[in-house]
Amino acid sequence: MVNMKKNLIITFLFLFPFVSAEATEQKSYEMPGIQVVPIKDTQSNKQYELLIKLPENYTENKDKNYPVIYFTDAVWHIELLSSATFFLMEDVILVGISWQKDIDEDVMQEYGEHFSRYGDYSFKKTTNPKHPKIKFGQANNHLAFIRQDVFKYVESNYRTEPGNRTYFGFSAGGIFGTYALMTQPDTFKNYILGSPSIWSHAPALFAQENAALKNKKSEINVFISYGELEEKLAPHVEDFISQFKNKKYAGISSIKHIVVESSGHSDSFPAMGVQSVKWLSSLQTKEEK
Repeated sequence: MVNMKKNLIITFLFLFPFVSAEATEQKSYEMPGIQVVPIKDTQSNKQYELLIKLPENYTENKDKNYPVIYFTDAVWHIELLSSATFFLMEDVILVGISWQKDIDEDVMQEYGEHFSRYGDYSFKKTTNPKHPKIKFGQANNHLAFIRQDVFKYVESNYRTEPGNRTYFGFSAGGIFGTYALMTQPDTFKNYILGSPSIWSHAPALFAQENAALKNKKSEINVFISYGELEEKLAPHVEDFISQFKNKKYAGISSIKHIVVESSGHSDSFPAMGVQSVKWLSSLQTKEEK
């Protein structure tokens, strides 16, 4: 009997860590300080979310207004931008704009949760028989959603500097930002365009140039980059940059152009993200002086 009890005790002690681990509820990690706000596109009734991060000193500095970095592909970029701004540019509000949330389950299964970016970030209305569910060329509508609904919400609920907005986009988000720059440049003061999917779209972009680009009062700053190993995309981006500079738009204050060494498309993103925030921080410092 004693041996039996002893064996049971040993068995229990051996199994206890596994029982405890099984009983402990596992929690998903949530980024500190991130607010998730549902928002509707009032034109289309599509549902989105905003991921908002305020500066640590926001509550204490009640009389201070802050510049805002708006970025598409919110869940892909929030962590990098949160870290980069923490070290390089603390006094800024981050506002990430999600993909459309209310998409059909069959679309979700086929394309993933980022389905809406194919239409929202592209500006040419084309059709693809292989992808009949995608409505390409919705950038104008998505830009109107940002200008009318996103700005209205953010600037009504937080202390911002409406004249000091920055756009941050990468890849398809980069071409969306390029489209905004060319068609409605007053949307943002600063444009960060990482590996923008310009391809053969440069003529169509320049054909839509807005007169504000020629207005000295616009004072727009542009940061554009791509990876050194993006051999197919690079010539198109370089051609766009060359034409853009040759236009000598009076409304463009500065153009920062970098090539991320030894990097392709995806792996150029981290370096581009950090360098662009550093560039933006230097602009803010100059203005404060």
